[in-house]
Amino acid sequence: MSAVLNCNISFIGGGNMAQALIGGLIARGLPPTRITVSDPVEKVRFFLEEKDVHVTDDNTAAIRDADIVVFAVKPQVLANVLKPLNGLFDGKLVISIVAGAEVATISELLGTERIVRVMPNTPALVQTGAHGLFATEAVDQKDRELASQVLAATGLTLWVNTEAQIDAVTAVSGSGPAYFFYLMESMIRAGKNLGLDEKVATALTLQTALGAAQMAITSSNTPAELRKNVTSPNGTTQAAIEVFDHAQISQSIQAALAAAKTRSQQLAQELSDSIQ
Repeated sequence: MSAVLNCNISFIGGGNMAQALIGGLIARGLPPTRITVSDPVEKVRFFLEEKDVHVTDDNTAAIRDADIVVFAVKPQVLANVLKPLNGLFDGKLVISIVAGAEVATISELLGTERIVRVMPNTPALVQTGAHGLFATEAVDQKDRELASQVLAATGLTLWVNTEAQIDAVTAVSGSGPAYFFYLMESMIRAGKNLGLDEKVATALTLQTALGAAQMAITSSNTPAELRKNVTSPNGTTQAAIEVFDHAQISQSIQAALAAAKTRSQQLAQELSDSIQ
C-alpha cells in the first residue's frame, strides 16, 4: 500500500463505487488532500467535500496533477466525458471501472494505452469486494501494483490474462451478488412458508450465508467437500440436495452464468458501436 500513498488520485465520477474506493483509500492512510473528485452533481460534491477531498465539476482541472485517474462514470456518458480529455494523460495511469468499456474504446477516446480495466462488484461498498483486473502491455509491473493497491482498499483483487476473461469475471463476481441475494430471498420465503416469523427467517438466512462464506474462505476444504461434510446419509440436508439435483439447479446456474457472460460481451460491443 505504501506506493499508492505517495500518489495523487483523481476520480472522474463520484458515485457509490468511487465513494467506496475513496473511503477505503483514506482508511488505509492516503491523505484526503491527495484525492480529487470531479462530478457534475452538486449534492455528490458536497458529500465528498465533507471527507476533506478536493471536489470540482471540471474534469480537465481534476486530472491536471493526478498520477492515477479512475474513471467511474456511466457507460452512456463515457464518450462525452472522455473525448475532451484526449491527449492529457502523459505520465498518468488510467483505471476504468466503467461497465462494458473495453480497453480499445477507452484508448481511442483518451489517446493513451496505459490503462487498467476493472470489473468490481457491489460488496466493495462494505470493503468486501471482488475485483477482476486486466492491463494492457503498456502497463508495467509498478503500475499493476498501484492499481492493485487502489482496488485492494475495498476487497480482493485478481488479475486475468486476457480482456475476454473480464466477461467471465462479470458473470461470476460482477453479477454474482445478485445470485446470492436471489437464494436468500428464496430461503426467507421458504422459512416463512414453514411457519417462521419473517424476521427470524431473515436473520437465520443471512447469518447462515455469512457463516458459510466464512467457512469456505478459511477452510482448507473446497466448497464441494464442505457440502459433503454437512450432508449426512438419509438426513435432512440430503433430502434438500436431492430436490436441487432433481431440478438440475447446478446446470441452471451454469447456464445462467453463461448467459451473463454473453450479455456482457454484447453490452461491450453495443457501447463500442455507439461511440464510433
